[in-house]
Amino acid sequence: MTSAELVALMLADARLPTGGHTQSGGLEPAVRAGLAAEDPAEVAAYARDRLRTVVRVEAGTAVVARHLALAGADPREVEPHWAARTPNPALRAASRMQGRGYLRLAQRIWPAVLEHLPADGPGSPGLPRPLVLGVVGAVTGLSAAQVARLVGYDDAQTVVAASLKLLPVDPAEASGWLVRLHPDIEALTAPALTGLVDPARIPADGAPLVDLHAQQHTTERMRLFHA
Repeated sequence: MTSAELVALMLADARLPTGGHTQSGGLEPAVRAGLAAEDPAEVAAYARDRLRTVVRVEAGTAVVARHLALAGADPREVEPHWAARTPNPALRAASRMQGRGYLRLAQRIWPAVLEHLPADGPGSPGLPRPLVLGVVGAVTGLSAAQVARLVGYDDAQTVVAASLKLLPVDPAEASGWLVRLHPDIEALTAPALTGLVDPARIPADGAPLVDLHAQQHTTERMRLFHA
């Protein structure tokens, strides 16, 4: 019998073969724009800002997708609502690329996802990462709070891990940043978010500089991360 807690740990593991190592949570273009030039601790503030804006959109999308899958509805109903709240094409493309990675893995390990989503294949445009995570959460017994917490932790960990490759940062110090972000991650499990059932009620918090930096990053010829 699968443990929901172990599934959550597995999905939060950066070693999962879903392409997470190609992402920096927008940190690379932000660093190019001057973030943390004088104080590397600005990385933690950047991750916190993401948790309070764009990650709320991702977490809300995942929570509603989970609910729709459990209710026997089509979880893809959340996609246009997610897209409307993710106006930047570069960020949408990055999310779909990650979504394909999660779906390819899930359809082999948890084939019940195919009862809710079409299999990934050549030429597929891909589904948003939070949509796929929400469905995985539904079929593996994750609660809405576990799904929201997973989305938040993964984003913060992505940013912090990327900082080790982009900046002169002590790994122990970076781990300390992540610990101090725990309250902001846990805030995503509040009933206002985990109680969502209507795609139209997904938060619409935005971060214009994240959008701007992400789009500029697509034109960089030398980069470590896809996004």
